Amino acid sequence: MRKDVRILLVGEPKVGKTSLIMSLVSEEFPDDVPLRAEEITIPADVTPERVPTHIVDYSEAEQSDEQLYQEISKANVICIVYSVNNKKSIEKVTSHWIPLINDRTDKDSRVPLILVGNKSDLVEHSSMETILPIMNQYSDIETCVECSAKNLKNISELFYYAQKAVLHPTGPLYCPEEMKPSCIKSLTRIFKVSDLDNDGILNDKELNFFQRTCFNMPLAPQALEDVKNVVRKNMTDGVEDNGLNLSKVRLTLKGFLFLHTLFIQRGRHETTWTVLRRFGYDDDLELHQEYLFPLLKIPADCTTELNHNAYLFLQSVFDKHDKDRDCALSPEEVKDLFKVFPYMPWGPDVNNTVCTNDQGWITYQGYLSQWTLTTYLDVQRCLEYLGYLGYSIICEQESQAAAITVTRNKRIDLQKKQTQRSVFRCNILGARGSGKTSFLQAFLGRNLLKQRKIREDHKSFYSINTTYVYGQEKYLLLHEVMPDFDFLSEEDLACDVVCLVYDVNNPRSFEYCAKVYKQYFMDSKTPCMMIASKSDLHEARQHYSLTPLDFCRKNKLHPPQPWTCNTVDTPNKDLYTKLTTMAMYPHMAQADLKSSTFWLRASVGATVFAVLGFAMYRAILKQR
Repeated sequence: MRKDVRILLVGEPKVGKTSLIMSLVSEEFPDDVPLRAEEITIPADVTPERVPTHIVDYSEAEQSDEQLYQEISKANVICIVYSVNNKKSIEKVTSHWIPLINDRTDKDSRVPLILVGNKSDLVEHSSMETILPIMNQYSDIETCVECSAKNLKNISELFYYAQKAVLHPTGPLYCPEEMKPSCIKSLTRIFKVSDLDNDGILNDKELNFFQRTCFNMPLAPQALEDVKNVVRKNMTDGVEDNGLNLSKVRLTLKGFLFLHTLFIQRGRHETTWTVLRRFGYDDDLELHQEYLFPLLKIPADCTTELNHNAYLFLQSVFDKHDKDRDCALSPEEVKDLFKVFPYMPWGPDVNNTVCTNDQGWITYQGYLSQWTLTTYLDVQRCLEYLGYLGYSIICEQESQAAAITVTRNKRIDLQKKQTQRSVFRCNILGARGSGKTSFLQAFLGRNLLKQRKIREDHKSFYSINTTYVYGQEKYLLLHEVMPDFDFLSEEDLACDVVCLVYDVNNPRSFEYCAKVYKQYFMDSKTPCMMIASKSDLHEARQHYSLTPLDFCRKNKLHPPQPWTCNTVDTPNKDLYTKLTTMAMYPHMAQADLKSSTFWLRASVGATVFAVLGFAMYRAILKQR
């Protein structure tokens, strides 16, 4: 909500604008009324909404047109005062004041208007018959109040309604006869986020969680039944009961929207606004930037990862949408998952970035991997996505920032010779045609035959999957760097381990790797591995002064590692475990990692824990 409210009173001379303000402040009708009251501020602790309120008077005798225009531009709500016993002052509402205000305000963000009929003590009739057609004609008019500054009738109510028009405006929610599409869209997202089991209805547990989240208290059993009864009596498909007793009745989306329509129609806008604001919406029914992008400080040389609670939340989101319990998300299930987003965040390239099943659907492991990649590469985007899913609300956290772990500086890891990080980045460099893309896809279990089916416009420069090093599950993120020897950016160089790929069958392929290593990595502390790609083909003599093996010996690198994805079965993943191990223990890259027994232990651990990991997930799924 706004931190303060500015109310401007305008109208024809002698209609009682100043008297209304003075009667409010002194709680009695003033004997002497000045031409204009000074601006007053009502403290937050004495206003119903607990918001400081500034009340500004206008006097044609004391102020110029330019001063009036300035006040109109600063006002949050404008009260147009007329005298109920003066027809000319009523006519001026539409012939002068509303057009003047509209000319001085932006069409897309009009200021709410309150029509104030003063001096009701002087007449026995009401002016409402004249005013109602005006209210129907102008959607900016929030309400109309008849009052009397002399006998203090409806004075407090007038300024309460003015304050309410700013803090809980009708305009964004409702037009004369129905809820606005933008409001329906926002409430529909709120319903889907609150529907924790994704069955399309809110049961008692979900309704109570929703009530406690928005209003800090659960619904009493009788109040819950009363709500259901109201919906059931007014619409047939607002609840789903199937002949059950009332305690088993559940609320549908239509019933949820009907309740909020009812709140608005009965003047209880604050109820709907409380819900909208709790779920991150601003006065224009857009999600707040502060909600989507909470403050998160990331020092230099630190990375970002999801913490345990975030993975539990994402697992629950996966389970919620994996309707057929096949441990993968079909295109329809992915579409359903992202219905709470204003756009589809995952394109077809995601299916070639993470693991999929035989049908090309993203698996449970692939789903978590994509979230891990987003968190590592673009944590602000991750915060935004978690905001759409309602992470802070469902997990009862202050913001999505609670889902993120900022790792310690890499230099500290090097000093202590250990790391607590779970995600490691490997940049893949090599000449064109050396097999970099195939190396990425093989990490996802795809041999050359499967890779040939990937459309060119669906390819990805990233792949991410889990590996196991000494029984610890880690994520290895591979990034294919475009072969531009003359310019490698900081991002191309910033990683935990470098993989230099050359084609054994191409005599000019190794030269690129050698030059890149000598220029960029020879004096760095980043461990490097040379990959002899397409090892199933004839090994050609490389057109370079040293053979690849001699080059590696001279620069104290591991011998070139033979690799191919031209296999019948799933390509071997031992190299990926070695790369992860080098990334985890860079200080050992030139020493202990040369030991073949070290590689063997890491590889055996990877095989055992990969099998256990999937088996454990299936077991958990069966229990649920």
